[in-house]
Amino acid sequence: MAKAVALVSALCILAFATVAHCHAPEVFDVEGYVYCDPCRVQFETKLSHKIAGATLKLECSDPITRNVTYSIEGVTDSNGHYKLKVKGDYGDNICEVTLNKSPEAECNVPMVGQQTSRIVCTENSGMHDSVRYANALGFMTKDSISGCKEVLDELGLAPKDLDL
Repeated sequence: MAKAVALVSALCILAFATVAHCHAPEVFDVEGYVYCDPCRVQFETKLSHKIAGATLKLECSDPITRNVTYSIEGVTDSNGHYKLKVKGDYGDNICEVTLNKSPEAECNVPMVGQQTSRIVCTENSGMHDSVRYANALGFMTKDSISGCKEVLDELGLAPKDLDL
């Protein structure tokens, strides 16, 4: 009997906690970083660096009408990191972080496929964290810098006749 009372009590506490959680406003952060690819390989290497002051935007839109339902802009900090606060639940929307501009004149060439990162912006996603992490986003330099061939050799990725 005591076990049954303890079990019912525990279930009641969980039910109250769930109800309280459901009525809390959905507020969470989307975090990520922006980097510069000086080797133009479209992934990070040890020669890559984070970009401070890059501007970006998070937009959520209705998948059918394409109307924007939420939008917030941000700027990377001195470590190339950004944090965007999302207010609301956009689980039925398509939400993406998109790079706008690099402040580095020598590293401002958009990378194919790394200008946007799709994010799940709902509290009901099965994630138990108030932070959603976006994939790294990046820009490239116009030309590769010296040292790239050696870095790619270390990774086993440089063809023998590569002239960087």
